[in-house]
Amino acid sequence: MKIGIATCIAIGLGTAIVASIYSTQVQSQSNVAEPVSRFDGKTRRERFTHKGGIDRELSSDTSPAVTGRAAAIPKTAPTEAATGFDNLTNGASEQGPAFESINAGNVMARHSFNDNRFVFEEVEQIADGLGPTYNAQSCRECHQNVVTGGASQVAEHRSGHLNGAQFENSLSGSIVQSRATYPELVEHMNVEDSVSTLRISTNILGDGYVEAISNQTLLAIRDRQPAAMRGTAVMVPVLESDSKARVGRFGWKSQHASLESFAADAYLNEMGITSPLLPDENPAAGQDVQNPSPYDSVADPEDDGVDIGAFADFMRSTKAPPRGPVTPDVIAGEALFNTIGCAICHTPSITTAPVNTSINGGAYTVPAALGNKTIHPYSDYLLHNVGTGDGIPILPTVEYAATANQMRTAPLWALRTRNRLMHDGLSFTLQEAIQRHAGQAAGVTKQYKAMSDAQRAQLITFLNSL
Repeated sequence: MKIGIATCIAIGLGTAIVASIYSTQVQSQSNVAEPVSRFDGKTRRERFTHKGGIDRELSSDTSPAVTGRAAAIPKTAPTEAATGFDNLTNGASEQGPAFESINAGNVMARHSFNDNRFVFEEVEQIADGLGPTYNAQSCRECHQNVVTGGASQVAEHRSGHLNGAQFENSLSGSIVQSRATYPELVEHMNVEDSVSTLRISTNILGDGYVEAISNQTLLAIRDRQPAAMRGTAVMVPVLESDSKARVGRFGWKSQHASLESFAADAYLNEMGITSPLLPDENPAAGQDVQNPSPYDSVADPEDDGVDIGAFADFMRSTKAPPRGPVTPDVIAGEALFNTIGCAICHTPSITTAPVNTSINGGAYTVPAALGNKTIHPYSDYLLHNVGTGDGIPILPTVEYAATANQMRTAPLWALRTRNRLMHDGLSFTLQEAIQRHAGQAAGVTKQYKAMSDAQRAQLITFLNSL
């Protein structure tokens, strides 16, 4: 099915724009009959339905003109974002007490970078609400290489099946959790689930800068791309802002736009811990295990919102991954990377929104540590079909079927710390990963194959510097 290219439609006085051909919802984890939440009367599908168009994210230093266009006050030149594999703050939070001095008795969540890192690394127990099904007991389990916040080898298993041409989730959602607190709840892939994939954990270092990229910046990147390689900007709900719409950027399908929403999603789906943003338990092995039940004795929401706030604050305060040594071969390799078209999707540099810009539907204001910063993520944070899609759409409905074979452009910063590549972690060399690119990247791959051995070596040298 060919996907049309979305166009931006100005609404009203330019305060909102529509950003995607996928205009209503993002993924609900469950295909079980949608119960109404006793907390807010919403079904999960309703919770993941965004509201309205996306904001034109403007700083408080920019005033609207009579015409509705922004009258910008002269801007200062952007500065480079802080980088380092050193467990030090980028300045969005204070460093705090020595990390080694923090323990469960004295930790102060949301107080400092080190306090929030402790919460991020903390091992969850059944008494905290862990499970009944889960993949990990700590955020750090999936995000630790070379320092806390990096990527890892841990992969999530997703599956489902086709009903005709339409994808349908597995019994308890598309995620098949690998662990359970009771043997009878251990989830297994169903025989009829013909679609199955792994999605490897992602790096979250520097994601505070990614969150601070404005909607219009991502749309401008999209609009500059040639039509045959143009990405899809997905409009998704910001859960902490009553599902206000924003351009997605986090997760392998860009299914979240804010780090607090992203944290709440991971807390529920990877550790089984509910929060005010996602207060209802997932079904387990097709069963309703909502508290009170024999399988869940902890009242929901199991986190009062402090933990997911600490997770988000920690991610916002991490430094971006640093570059390795830049040699003449690295410089030559980057020139080739640009020449053959890799940089069309793997965007080398992006500047974040100005300081004091209101983002996330008004729920967060860009601080000085994150605003007007230049980052080098080598990603456009858009969805593309490069022939490696996992067959699982953003939402298992007809109108979203085309997203089954689209994935977010993988950010290449910190690439040298990874030895399992692509979304499924099933490519083990850079050469193999490059040659898996097809679809919208087929022309780029063809040019790579036409290179001399010396040129390919320079390109690999460049990638190994990221």
